[in-house]
Amino acid sequence: MNKIDTSKLSPIIKKHAGKAGSLISILQETQGVFGYIPVEAIEYISKHTGLAIAKIEGVASFYSQFRTQPIGKYHILFCLGTACHVNKGKEIFGMLENFLGIKDGETTNDGLFTLSGVACIGCCSLAPAMMIGDKVYGGLTSEKAIEIVRGLKNGE
Repeated sequence: MNKIDTSKLSPIIKKHAGKAGSLISILQETQGVFGYIPVEAIEYISKHTGLAIAKIEGVASFYSQFRTQPIGKYHILFCLGTACHVNKGKEIFGMLENFLGIKDGETTNDGLFTLSGVACIGCCSLAPAMMIGDKVYGGLTSEKAIEIVRGLKNGE
């Protein structure tokens, strides 16, 4: 297990000390520091807030915004919502899984890509669409999606 620098959590805990209902904020800020919420961070938060580990894990696993595993340099959010689905989004998603050699929610061995199928990215007029970082790619075909990912892999 990788060790994390828990001293980075101290200011977060102090900022929210004694504030009821601050767990989500603490988890958001923790994820902002580490890119995900490590087990050691959950244990530290529990020890310094008095909240049960089970409660913290329950909140972290309930909300889709939280990750308890590190993600790749490029996090691909592929829309599987209705508009994208009827425009062959699921087929394109499957082609990306094959191209990257990973399944939904997994990260490539080189740590470059994490692929996540999501319910909606709010770009129905661009269906099928995916989001990588803050950039949206729409009107996708399998070829176009793979070309985009290949370009990122090659540093373009």
